[in-house]
Amino acid sequence: MSPTLVISIVLLIGIAGFVLGRQRAVSQQAGASEKPHSRVHYHGWWVFLAAVLPALIFMAIWSAVSTTYIDNATRSALPEQTQESAVASRALATGMVQNLARGLRVLGVDNASDAPQTFEELQPRLRERGIAVASDTQDYMIPLALQRNAMEDRSSLLRSVLTIAFSLAGAAYAFSTIGVRARARNKVERVTLLALVAASTIAILTTIGIVFSMLFETIHFFQSVSPANFFFGTVWDPRFAAAGSGGAEGQFGLIPLLAGTLYIAFVAMLFAVPVGLMAAVYMAEYATPGVRSVVKPLLEVLAGIPTIVYGFFALVTVGPFLRDLSADIAGGPSFIQAQSVLTAGLVMGIMLIPFVSSLSDDIITAVPRAMRDGSLGLGATRSETVKRVILPAALPGIVGALLLTASRAIGETMIVVMAAGVAARLTWNPFETMTTITVKIVNQLTGDLEFTSPQTLVAFALGMTLFVLTLAMNVFALYIVRKYREQYE
Repeated sequence: MSPTLVISIVLLIGIAGFVLGRQRAVSQQAGASEKPHSRVHYHGWWVFLAAVLPALIFMAIWSAVSTTYIDNATRSALPEQTQESAVASRALATGMVQNLARGLRVLGVDNASDAPQTFEELQPRLRERGIAVASDTQDYMIPLALQRNAMEDRSSLLRSVLTIAFSLAGAAYAFSTIGVRARARNKVERVTLLALVAASTIAILTTIGIVFSMLFETIHFFQSVSPANFFFGTVWDPRFAAAGSGGAEGQFGLIPLLAGTLYIAFVAMLFAVPVGLMAAVYMAEYATPGVRSVVKPLLEVLAGIPTIVYGFFALVTVGPFLRDLSADIAGGPSFIQAQSVLTAGLVMGIMLIPFVSSLSDDIITAVPRAMRDGSLGLGATRSETVKRVILPAALPGIVGALLLTASRAIGETMIVVMAAGVAARLTWNPFETMTTITVKIVNQLTGDLEFTSPQTLVAFALGMTLFVLTLAMNVFALYIVRKYREQYE
């Protein structure tokens, strides 16, 4: 059975259990002389949860364990020559067997008598069905793929039977516990609480997983390159070595990338903050409800535009416009390059306007109405009230919003690639090209390279640096916003 069919059956069992459990609770409470502990729908939900949750949890655990077991079994069945090779070669061979198994399943080949003896005979049939399999697949992988499919079929059948059995057993147990004084409400609320705790735990575990996945590779990188040369180096020249050479040549200075990241983000914020903040003040204090209902959604449409579209806009429109404009002003060669810090910062600032305006608008409107009324009652004009009362009161929240926006600017990639170039250099001239950390992360992980060379592992060190930088900004911003909310709530 397919997982979708099994899940559908489990949900149908749960729905049926909900209906039957509710009906039984209604019949018991109808003639009861004592006050029921829980309302009837709680009994139905208790049966539903007992039928669905244990079965789905068992199914997820079985799928994870069986996949690991089958992969290990496939790896152990490889020829001795392959097993004695490097870890990457064994993983590659296992992946090739897995892809071939999928292809055989699509072709409907279930046993060795129907399967071709050589991959040369099998490859035309796979190509006819549009199945992509590595061209260097070996003949010995065909029986291993058939064996893998057989193991997966047995595992799937056993998983389906046991999952449905768990669902029926859970529904029967919960149905038997229904009574007038049964604490069904407490049980349902306890399960709901556990679900909420699990949901919040997932976010924490995801963050921990991201940190450790980068941290271990970063430590591996610093075993080849000195941290002092990385954090204080002023030259970025990784000089990729050929795959297999394991060369450690090159210079991995972070300073040019960090300077480009902060410089482009600063130019973007220099453009986005005044425009976004003034738009927020207008929408919160001056616009009529009708105008606000139109202007705010139109402004926030900018936030939904993909960043690649902004990149094309910078490459095709903004960059050439600035180059031609500077050429007209200078009366000769242009002093602004089409790809420059100014181009990337200007377009990124346009992208950040809705972030600044929306967050600032929410913060300004959260300022208590009594402060506005008190200022106006003392004779201040509306503009004086905005300048001397509202903005100072909202300043902590606005600063937090700007820090959140700055962290968004620091992590941008596509606009920088298309508008600022990929040259890692140190310069104060905003009319020249620079690049950012995110761009170089993409460059270092692009191509057919080993994950054991410093040229590739440096991407994890760059990612860890960027993660710490943006995390610090977000934590500081949330601290300021929380302090602001506690003051004016």
